[in-house]
Amino acid sequence: MSNPLPAAPVQRDALLAYLDDCGFQTETKEHAPLFTVEDSQNLRGEMEGGHTKNLFLKDKKGNYFLLTAEEDSAVNLKTLHKLLGGSSKFSFGKPEALLEFLGVIPGAVTALGVINDREHKVTFAIDQRLMRHEKINCHPLTNDATTTIGRDDLIAFAKNCGHDPMIVDLDQEI
Repeated sequence: MSNPLPAAPVQRDALLAYLDDCGFQTETKEHAPLFTVEDSQNLRGEMEGGHTKNLFLKDKKGNYFLLTAEEDSAVNLKTLHKLLGGSSKFSFGKPEALLEFLGVIPGAVTALGVINDREHKVTFAIDQRLMRHEKINCHPLTNDATTTIGRDDLIAFAKNCGHDPMIVDLDQEI
């Protein structure tokens, strides 16, 4: 049974309170704002678990996609649409759409942003390599902190938000 979602758009404090109310075990560490995977690698120290990179994408028919992948996963943007069910090659979604659908700005894209996609406009996919980790590290809707959440809790959280994430193999030949 899931807890009711907080009123959208959800901000960081409400997200963390919701995760706690649901009984998900998380730990959030504050840090300087991070904008790239390289920034994250230089700052994080010894945070255990899988570290993510997130892509907010759009196809030519106006369908949106959020891909959460392990930070070092290779992503082939020329063929990714075939794997995720897009109608055409992907482009990056505009910052305005990112804010509207996921409630975040560029540099803070996160799997946890699905809490703000109440109309289910975004297809959510997770790299299977990331699922090998028991813990996954995500921004909590801002890029000045990292929240560690259990892999199974992340999936349960997404489902609570109305998203059943696709688990995809980015290494698959398409």
